[in-house]
Amino acid sequence: MAAEDTLAAPVPSPIQVMVDNLNKLSQRQKLAGAVALAVAIALLVGVWLWSNKPQYSILFSNVAEKDGGSIITALQAQNIPYRVDNGGSTILVPENRANELRLMLASQGLPKGGLVGFELLETQKMGVSQFNEQINYQRGLEGELARTIQSLSAVSGARVHLAIPKQSAFLRDEQKPTASVVVALHPGRKLEPQQIAGIVHLVAASVPELASDQVNVIDQNGNLLTRARDPRSAGLDSTQLGYVEEVENSYSKRIETILNPVLGEGNFRAQVTADVDFDSTEQTSETFKPNPTPNTAIRSQQSNENLTNQPPPVGVPGALSNQPPVPATAPITSPPVLGQALASQSGIPINSMKSATTNYEVDKTVQHIKRSLGSVKRLSVAVVVNNRSEKSPKGDVKTVARTDDEMKKINDLVREAVGFSKDRGDTLNLANTPFTEPVKEEVIDVPVWKNPDTLATLKEILRWAILLGVIFFVVRGVIRPLLGTVLPSQNRDMMEKEPAPNSAAAMAAALEAEQLADEDIPPEVLQAELAKMSYEKKVTRAKEIAAKDPRMVAQMLKEWIGGAPSGEGH
Repeated sequence: MAAEDTLAAPVPSPIQVMVDNLNKLSQRQKLAGAVALAVAIALLVGVWLWSNKPQYSILFSNVAEKDGGSIITALQAQNIPYRVDNGGSTILVPENRANELRLMLASQGLPKGGLVGFELLETQKMGVSQFNEQINYQRGLEGELARTIQSLSAVSGARVHLAIPKQSAFLRDEQKPTASVVVALHPGRKLEPQQIAGIVHLVAASVPELASDQVNVIDQNGNLLTRARDPRSAGLDSTQLGYVEEVENSYSKRIETILNPVLGEGNFRAQVTADVDFDSTEQTSETFKPNPTPNTAIRSQQSNENLTNQPPPVGVPGALSNQPPVPATAPITSPPVLGQALASQSGIPINSMKSATTNYEVDKTVQHIKRSLGSVKRLSVAVVVNNRSEKSPKGDVKTVARTDDEMKKINDLVREAVGFSKDRGDTLNLANTPFTEPVKEEVIDVPVWKNPDTLATLKEILRWAILLGVIFFVVRGVIRPLLGTVLPSQNRDMMEKEPAPNSAAAMAAALEAEQLADEDIPPEVLQAELAKMSYEKKVTRAKEIAAKDPRMVAQMLKEWIGGAPSGEGH
């Protein structure tokens, strides 16, 4: 009859049972449950927001105060969260938006780097004097040059100062412009000589009539980077030192290339010192041979010949012989000389004179010699060769000195590799000695807790562990007790994860409970007795009860299948 009454009564819905259980609670229990639920929700929301807190990365660093204010204003206008660090010189934004924000601010011309360029001329006012226009133009030119220099990878900041004198109508009073550049380099970076020359050429080409030697470049430490070389100084500049090092490395590389296949890598050391001549020499010489050869070409020739029929003057030189003869006082009766009579009759000259001048080409040699810079004057080569390894009959490895023939072959190879010249004064020192074992550097392992990657991973794991721990605590300590209070008893049993009804242990416990219930045992004692029983004992007890009363077992299975509570069907 009890079973028929149970089947006839309506079964309440779970929601109705929850409402009834909630109404049975006292006002204090309801208030405590509401507070616990609110605290649990707030705790979950707080942990969730903390776990999803955005990671900040650097947007800009070393920002000037004026640029920093403009950047923050632009971020606030876009409702973008930001943080300021390092006294306002570093601005941080969410990591996932850093690249996007850099592009957005770049479109607005931020940051300007604390410099003004030619945009200064865009806001010119009416009535500005010529002096102010010239000053604004100079400021804009300095700013544009500084921005261009800052675009170099090694330069973090730059300032340009131009000294442009006022033009004069008198040439003797004219002054040339000068410029100074201050560069701030990134830590561990330096400017190569070619880069310094590029900066000087950039500034000189941007200012009219500015010579390159009038541009000075210094770094943030005050070191002069454009120091001109004194021709009277014997020191070498950085370019020449770099060339010497390149020459020495080239010779060392030749030695390594030819000895590596012979001796093996690591069995020799080579060092080359080159004496390079950087003196610029020009020589002009003119050489004459002592006497011309018979085959020498005639440069010019002149011949003179003079003929006359007048006799030459005769007599004793003096005044009497140079005076004309006195008139004759008597007739001439002596006949003339035969030669004179014939000469006067035939016209043959009785006096002749010849002269000849011949000029020959003079042999001359003119030489104009100009020696190029960077020629090698002398080489000093030092090579150290390790001993040869041999294996003894016992299997031990030992080192022995190399023979004279081996050393001679190595010496010849090195000489040919470097182009040894005795006339140039080259020297070569070849030595054979055992090498010492290299000392292994002790590698200091960084502890796991100090490794940045490990720390980042641990922080991420800790963040999720805290989140899961809070969720477990809220579910286990707050939500489950509240639901256990208002849910129906059957659902509470399922939440407490009681053994499944279809298991042998559950059946044994149920049968034992039925058996003990018939004996009018209190529920507390019944629960204690069931808790003391082991799994094997419960199975054995279930078999004994099923053998004695199979009808009760069948009825219990029917109630489980039908969903009726145990104990109401019989």
